[in-house]
Amino acid sequence: MRLRHGAIDMKIHSTAIVDPKAELAESVEVQAFTIVGPQVRIGAETVVGPHCVIDGDTVIGERNRFFSGAQIGILSQDLKHRPDLLGRTLIGNDNLFREHVTVSACTLTGAGDEHRVTSIGDSCMFMAYSHVAHDCHVGSGVIMANCASLAGHVEIEDKAIIGGLSGVHQECVVGRMAFVGGLSRVARDAPPYMIVDGNPAHCCGPNSVGLKRNGFDTVQRTRVKTMYKLMFRSNLNTTQAIHEIESAVEDSEERACFLDFVRRSIRGITK
Repeated sequence: MRLRHGAIDMKIHSTAIVDPKAELAESVEVQAFTIVGPQVRIGAETVVGPHCVIDGDTVIGERNRFFSGAQIGILSQDLKHRPDLLGRTLIGNDNLFREHVTVSACTLTGAGDEHRVTSIGDSCMFMAYSHVAHDCHVGSGVIMANCASLAGHVEIEDKAIIGGLSGVHQECVVGRMAFVGGLSRVARDAPPYMIVDGNPAHCCGPNSVGLKRNGFDTVQRTRVKTMYKLMFRSNLNTTQAIHEIESAVEDSEERACFLDFVRRSIRGITK
């Protein structure tokens, strides 16, 4: 990728400020009053709307779209961060960032932090005013509705949906195809394939609509429903429920995904 200020096909507006050291593919469009920092790299066919700021050590893939006011790769809201160090942000392809979305770069405090990064996969949608904090890892196909916010070190697995005005606590994990209802406070891990809702959030049942939309057939949805009943609606504790699921639910991708999630949970799962 290379920056060519004079290239007609780059469509850099005359009021935009693009640092000469930034690397932009020739098909990138940068609209009015946007600022692009020196360590930024942007892939082909990406459109950066007006009044955006893209800064830090930020790599953006292809065919992304940033609407007005988006702030990407900006200094993390963490007092431990050394302001003389540029945090890293890595964004994949085909993502949509609506108005005033904020994505913070990772927090760096000194030596040993080279591995840190804020990362976003492919084909995600971030609605207006949603926030991805420092050191978060967002998978692919994720949707964050208006004003949804992730605290630092949160992980969102593929195809999860975070409802509007909801908040996810530091270091929580939201599982694959989970659905977080609007106005929820997620303080523990949200299990894959499930709906969590409320303040504090609790597990309401399988995300049946989401599973259908993602191609789960009746047999797969039945397995998920059985796991839900054993884990959340029986009198079994978590360890007992795991053993019962291993006995009652046939070996499958969804069973493996669910049990692996529960076993590696640090904060505990939302019940």
